[in-house]
Amino acid sequence: MTSKLRVDAVLVQALIAGALSFAHLHDLAAAAGQTGWKAWAYPVSVDLLLVAAWRRLRSDGSSRLAWCWFLVSLFASLGANVATAGFLDLAHPPGWLRFGIAGWPAVAFLGGTLLAHSPALPASETHPVVEPEPIGETSADPERGPESDAVAELEPTPPVPTTAPAVPVPAALVEHARKLAADHRTRTGQSIDTDTLRARLGVPAPMADAIAAQLA
Repeated sequence: MTSKLRVDAVLVQALIAGALSFAHLHDLAAAAGQTGWKAWAYPVSVDLLLVAAWRRLRSDGSSRLAWCWFLVSLFASLGANVATAGFLDLAHPPGWLRFGIAGWPAVAFLGGTLLAHSPALPASETHPVVEPEPIGETSADPERGPESDAVAELEPTPPVPTTAPAVPVPAALVEHARKLAADHRTRTGQSIDTDTLRARLGVPAPMADAIAAQLA
């Protein structure tokens, strides 16, 4: 109950803040000479750019591009809130305000385009791929003579383990698998196969193989 009330209060606060900011941006655009539907388009443009920058920060992580346009849109929203609080004479708006309002559509279009079409950092740049050194090729050592090369050729090569490491399986999961196997045998008259066991348990293939080995 407390959590529900807390979430509802946050949503109400967000709606009030958004409505006030929307109205302030509309009033500022109207005072700067943008009448009719154009005055209502300015707050929509500012809010959309703010949301686009925030989504870029949430999806791709911190970046200079996303932070730059997030701060630009936030400054435009906060500037409208402050300007409509009596700090500017909106009956006679200054020239720089008219200039900023008139140039905002181009700025918002540039920011939205960069946020939508600038590629994120590729994985190859963040995690460089290290190429493995070829097996069997050794660098030439001028100090080693032919006898050393012959001894090196006679040295046995250590065997490469081919078996995969054992996968730990909880005892409770094995017991549950036994019940599933018994139920499968009762219904079908056949032993349960590994693929069916893996599907019934919802575990990876290596763990299903390990459980099937214990059931055998």
